[in-house]
Amino acid sequence: MVNITRLLLSTALLLATACTAAPSHQHVFNQHHHGAAASKASGRVANPAMVDMSQWTTVSTMDAIPNYRLRVKNPGLCDTSVNQYSGYLDTAEDKHFFFWFFEARKVKREDAPLILWLNGGPGCSSFTGLLMELGPCRVSEGGNGTDHNPFSWNDRAHIIFLDQPTNVGFSYGSDVFNSIAAGKDVNALLQLFYKSFPEYANSELHVFGESYGGHYVPAVAKAIHEANKELENKRSLSLLSVSEEEQIVLPLASIGIGNGIVDSLVQNKYYSKMACNSTYPPVLDQKSCDAMDAAYPTCARLIKACYAWSTTLTCVPAMMYCLDHIEEKYYEAGKNPYDVRLDCKSGDMCYPIMTDIDNYLNDASVQKALGAEVKKFESCSEKVNYGFSLNGDLVKPFHHYIPPLLADNIRVLIYAGDADFVCNWYGNKAWSMELEWPGKESFNAAGDELWSVDGVGAGEVRTHGNFTFLRVFGAGHMVPYDQPVNSLDMINKWIANAPYV
Repeated sequence: MVNITRLLLSTALLLATACTAAPSHQHVFNQHHHGAAASKASGRVANPAMVDMSQWTTVSTMDAIPNYRLRVKNPGLCDTSVNQYSGYLDTAEDKHFFFWFFEARKVKREDAPLILWLNGGPGCSSFTGLLMELGPCRVSEGGNGTDHNPFSWNDRAHIIFLDQPTNVGFSYGSDVFNSIAAGKDVNALLQLFYKSFPEYANSELHVFGESYGGHYVPAVAKAIHEANKELENKRSLSLLSVSEEEQIVLPLASIGIGNGIVDSLVQNKYYSKMACNSTYPPVLDQKSCDAMDAAYPTCARLIKACYAWSTTLTCVPAMMYCLDHIEEKYYEAGKNPYDVRLDCKSGDMCYPIMTDIDNYLNDASVQKALGAEVKKFESCSEKVNYGFSLNGDLVKPFHHYIPPLLADNIRVLIYAGDADFVCNWYGNKAWSMELEWPGKESFNAAGDELWSVDGVGAGEVRTHGNFTFLRVFGAGHMVPYDQPVNSLDMINKWIANAPYV
């Protein structure tokens, strides 16, 4: 879920000059971590040195990636009808990534694929996806428990919900304020996961994400894809060390991005269309949309400079100008930025269920069952959002990482609920059609076809080769929340590599 912070330009530039990279702390795992001590002082994180290690049923390491460790337990929450695991990926650089895994409901474990799910923000926990959208349960009203979700994506797939980067959800440690940094760590998590649970050795991997997942997913896929190619190359030349033989080529089959921010240069052009001339009633008056259009040439020029140099000095001004002169006009209207059909209700991010999620995950018994080492859970971290914003990460290009995936036969799904404003379907379809790859001309000529579920139109789909764009009717930013039946049909067809029409 995008949580774009509307900062004053002067404040942003002042803070940007004060931000420096956090120092790296190399420690062995049984020593005290500097970052953890700092977090403890703030009252947010328990000291890992004081945590009872006996609660973890599995602790895994690999000689090939010596700076990583995976701790796992069975929490027995949410959906006890399937095998589930929660735990931490620890790194020697004082980063601790929390995850929660659920096995597939209706497919034998050895036959089901594995979905890695990442929410956005930047700074929002993937437990939003778990407890509000596509997980095996949804949080009950008030946050006192959970209710069964019959339309969970673990219907026919195993799912890992991962809190990343650090200091998001139950993850903690040294600050990371750029999307690329997460890729290496996620690759290590998956290596250790497949090693720890060989019963999933045949599970194809699908990396999916939402919103700022439009940054995270391409970055993670890039890291996995490049590590796979390096491993394959070394193996073909018999250059692998004894420890490296332990690694596997991760079975990356596809990526998926839902209502993502991927190519800001193209997507900023379509905010006015979504606000004034979409398939839904207009939210703004035409004068406001004309002003948005008038601001776009300058916005585009600044983003092009960011794309060319990818520095804080080029990217922060681009972010601020485009936000202030284009997106800001929508926020002033008081409407829900994630659904043009709705007003912004009370509660975090315009959805009261977000407060329920916070209440549930701040229950001491729930945290104990999960093995969480963070005392205070927040669905979205303002600090992480600020850090990414002031690093200029929000407008950096991530569509560039997709053509190499397509070239190596990794399938790509771009889907978008058509009532979302902040990452609207017009902009997502436009960048998909402007993407430079060998199949561009054929993809653009393919045309849109009706996707139906149970005989009723659910959306429009355009496919050529291994690239698909899917518009979802009647859904806002969180497609599985608004259209649970249709989103389940979407994911089940995708992982089965079955056609939508």
